[in-house]
Amino acid sequence: MTDKNTVSLIDRISTPEDLRKLPESDLRRVADDLRRETIDAVSVTGGHLGAGLGVIELTVALHYVFDTPRDRLIWDVGHQAYPHKILTGRKDRIRTLRQGGGLSGFTRRAESEYDPFGAAHSSTSISAGLGMAVARDLSGGHNNVIAVIGDGAMSAGMAYEAMNNAGHLHSRLIVILNDNDMSIAPPTGAMSAYLARLVSGNAYRTIREAGKQLAALLPKTLYEKARRTEEYARGFWTGGTLFEELGFYYVGPVDGHNLDHLLPVLKNVRDKQPGPVLIHVVTKKGKGYPPAEASADKYHGVNTFDVVTGAQAKPKANAPAYTRVFADSLIAAAQADEKVVAVTAAMPSGTGLDLFGQAFPKRTFDVGIAEQHAVTFAAGLASEGYRPFCAIYSTFLQRGYDQVVHDVAIQNLPVRFAIDRAGLVGADGPTHAGSFDVAYLGCLPNMAIMAAADEAELVHMVATAAAYDAGPIALRYPRGEGVGVEMPEKGELLPIGKGRVMRRGSQIAILSLGTRLADALKAAEDLAAFGLSTTVADARFAKPIDTDLVRDLAHGHQVLITIEEGSVGGFGSFVAQFLSDEGLLDTGALKFRSMILPDVYLEQDKPERMYAKAGLDAKGIVRKVMETLGRADETRGMIA
Repeated sequence: MTDKNTVSLIDRISTPEDLRKLPESDLRRVADDLRRETIDAVSVTGGHLGAGLGVIELTVALHYVFDTPRDRLIWDVGHQAYPHKILTGRKDRIRTLRQGGGLSGFTRRAESEYDPFGAAHSSTSISAGLGMAVARDLSGGHNNVIAVIGDGAMSAGMAYEAMNNAGHLHSRLIVILNDNDMSIAPPTGAMSAYLARLVSGNAYRTIREAGKQLAALLPKTLYEKARRTEEYARGFWTGGTLFEELGFYYVGPVDGHNLDHLLPVLKNVRDKQPGPVLIHVVTKKGKGYPPAEASADKYHGVNTFDVVTGAQAKPKANAPAYTRVFADSLIAAAQADEKVVAVTAAMPSGTGLDLFGQAFPKRTFDVGIAEQHAVTFAAGLASEGYRPFCAIYSTFLQRGYDQVVHDVAIQNLPVRFAIDRAGLVGADGPTHAGSFDVAYLGCLPNMAIMAAADEAELVHMVATAAAYDAGPIALRYPRGEGVGVEMPEKGELLPIGKGRVMRRGSQIAILSLGTRLADALKAAEDLAAFGLSTTVADARFAKPIDTDLVRDLAHGHQVLITIEEGSVGGFGSFVAQFLSDEGLLDTGALKFRSMILPDVYLEQDKPERMYAKAGLDAKGIVRKVMETLGRADETRGMIA
C-alpha cells in the first residue's frame, strides 16, 4: 500500500474518464489507494468487504481499458461493487453504504449510469449481458458488454443456460470469471503473462482457426483425433475446454492482482476478439487486508470494525438470534430422529446450517447457488421417507418457486421449508426483503405455513415441522435477534391451524401473524388510553387459518384487524376470503381491515424505521384502529 502521507490519486478521480487520463504507471498507486479507501469506508458502515478487496486491481483495469459507461460493465450479485462505486462518482457518498437514504449495498440502475443492471441475487450477469449485447447488435452499435461473475455464482444453472445461449448466438460478449477459490496458487511470472497475452491475441486466434479449417479437410476419423488432441492440449494448459464447448473463446488463467497481466489481456480482448469470450481471472478474497485474508470467510460480510486490528463491533444482544434458535432446534430434532436432514443453497452460515453440519456432517447438504435443485433434491429425499428441512431465505426461495409447485406441492411431499429473513431485513434493502412468501406459498393447495411470533415459538415450530408428514410445511422467521421471551426446554407440537389468544378485550381485535405480535400488544395498551378494550391473538398459522378463532373475533368485536410482515395476497387476504364466504361482513356490524407491507419496494434502513414507515409498528396499529372508528383526529399530537 502507499504511504498514508502521500496524496491519494483517487481524490483526483471523479469518474473513470479521469482514471483513463492517467499513465499506466500510476495504476498501481490507484489500486492501493482504492483498497485503503474501501477498507476505511466499510469499517464505518459495515457490509461486504472481502469480495471487493479481491477485485481492486480488476476494477481499476476494467474502467481503465473500457469506455464505461458506454461500454456496459455488469457486476454479478454486487457484493464486490464497492470499489466500482468509489471510481464512478460516488466516493463522497461511500460512507452512506447500506444506510437509510444512502447508497445501496448492490448495483442499482437508479443510482448511477455506471450501473447498467441492478443485481443482488447471483448468477444473472451473463444473461443480462447477453441481452444487452444482442440489443446492441440489433441497433447497429459497437460498444463492449462485460459481465464479471464469481466462481461461486457459476454454480448456478442460470449461468450455464446463458453461456449456452451466448455460444449459440455468437454475439460479442466478454465474461470475466473471477475465481477466488482455486485450490492451486494463481499463475505468476513473466511466462504466465506472456502466454495470457499470446492466447488472447489476434495472431494466436488466426493460427488456431486456420488449423481448425485445415483439420476439417482431413478424413473424418483423422479429423476427430486432431480435434480431440487440440482440445486436450489446450485444456491441459488452460483448463478452458468446458467453456469452449459452450461456444466461448477461453483466455486464462490470469493473475487478477497483477496489472501487468490484466491490462494487455483486456486490451487484446477489447480490440481483437469476435464472439463471446471468457477471461479466467484468479484473485484472492480479502486481498491486501491481513485480517480479511486470515478470516475463514475472508470478511465476506462484516459489522463496523477497527481498521488497525480488524476487530468487528458486536452489538449487545438482548436475546438469541432467530437463526441460531432455528439451528439449535433443528439439531435437537435430528438427535431425536435420524431421518431429519438439512439442505441449503450456498448459505450454511446465513441459515445456521453450518452448526447443524458440525453436528451432523453426513446429513447436511449444501448444493451451491442452486435453489431450484435444492427444492427438488429435498423432494427426492422426502419421497424416500426422509424429513428434509430446506433452509433458504425468503427472497431466494422465489428462485425455486416452480419446483415448490410441481415437485413438492402437487406431489404433496413433506418437505419442510425453513424460511429465514422473513419480512423486512434492514441494510440489504428490497432485494433481500422477505415480503412475498406467504402470498406465493399460501395460494398452493397442500401447503401449511407457520410464522413465529418470537424465538420460543420458533422452537415449537421446528419441532412441529419435524413431526409433520401430511404434506409440505413452511416456517418463517425474521433476521436478527428475538424479543427476549423465556425459552422452552424443548419444542412442543403445535396443533395444526390453531392460533392463541394473548390478551382478552371486548371492542377491538388484533390478529397478528409473525413478529408484529409485540407491537400489537403494545398497541393494545395504547388503545386503552382511548377507552378501547382490545383482544390480541397470535395466528401462528397463515394456512390453514384458525377459522374458529377468526369467527370468534368477528362475532365479539366491533373492529377486526389483521397484521403481517408481508405483501397483499397473504394472510389478511385469506382471512378476508373466509369472512366473505361465511357472510360475516354482510351485516355491517364488523369493520375489517388488513395491515400489510405497502405496495412499494421499501429502501434500506434500520428495520424498526422501515416498519414504522410501513405503518406496521404499534403507533401505526393505533392509527389504523382510530381511522377505522372514524376517530383519527384524536391521535394527532398524541401518536407521532
